[in-house]
Amino acid sequence: ASVRSSTSLFAFTPASPSDPFRIGTRGSPLALAQAYETRKRLIEKFPELAEEGALEICVMKTQGDMILDKSLMELGGKGLFTKELDTALLNNEVDICVHSMKDVPTWLPDKTVLPCNLPREDTNDAFIAGDGSVKSIADLPDNSVIGTASLRRQAQLLAKNPTFKCVNFRGNVQTRLRKLDDGVVDATLLAIAGLKRMDMDGCATSVLEWDEMLPAVAQGAIGIQCRDDDERSLAYIGALNHPDTKACVDCERAFLGALDGNCKTPIAGQARIVNGEMLFRGLIAMPDGSELYETSASGSIGDAVDMGRKAGEELKARVGDKFFEMMVEMSPQLAPGQVTTK
Repeated sequence: ASVRSSTSLFAFTPASPSDPFRIGTRGSPLALAQAYETRKRLIEKFPELAEEGALEICVMKTQGDMILDKSLMELGGKGLFTKELDTALLNNEVDICVHSMKDVPTWLPDKTVLPCNLPREDTNDAFIAGDGSVKSIADLPDNSVIGTASLRRQAQLLAKNPTFKCVNFRGNVQTRLRKLDDGVVDATLLAIAGLKRMDMDGCATSVLEWDEMLPAVAQGAIGIQCRDDDERSLAYIGALNHPDTKACVDCERAFLGALDGNCKTPIAGQARIVNGEMLFRGLIAMPDGSELYETSASGSIGDAVDMGRKAGEELKARVGDKFFEMMVEMSPQLAPGQVTTK
């Protein structure tokens, strides 16, 4: 597939069937790996797309990629990773957009849909330590410095050990690992899914189970978005959808939506299907780890969205309005213990 970059967006005339099928993506190594995985699956399902010029990968810079010296909380949320792609899609500069689902807000722009999730990778977090003698979070000494841009991870880390110092740690995977090697931090956490997609999972010290670190909503899932009236795109990506993955992701996103969650709110949520039944776990916490509330649910796969929504509503009612008032007071600034490093 040909690749082109874009930082400015233009309106295009509607594509004809002979026009290239254009895949929109961010330019990070992980995003490109996901775009090429989508390309590979499209060609497997539709051999005509293997012809020269039939597929085009369009690389775009997002605001979230360009501003790395501030936390996502300060910048306003993960929509910063999707806004430019949304605009390109609506302006018909691309036909589909490939996303890490955990970066996608629970709302989608009008006239767009996200009907496809590829088969999900391992959802867990990887723990990576700079000191070879440290094998787990529990092995880290008091006052250890841990690199993470995620309030979800920070809250769960500080709930385990309030002496930890969490520093804003952004950039692509390679940049973060280089900072770890340079001794900027003592350890970091990354999604094992991203490491696997780049054949870098060997750098993980350990993979954390849910009891150690509950993953982010939709972690490990790739989503594909298109315009709601684009029959060609709907047909192509509809054939790639993995129903079990989509059911789990829909459950998790319904949970997040019920809590009005964003990057200013430490929320985790995971669904899995076991013996034909959907099992869900979720939590919400204060950024400093001082309060952490959990919930769980189980039921039919067909009730996935309803299950996630009810779990979110139940947890929201249980923590009460005061919890969210405290969250609003804390969110404009970095949580206690968190500092920023470039």
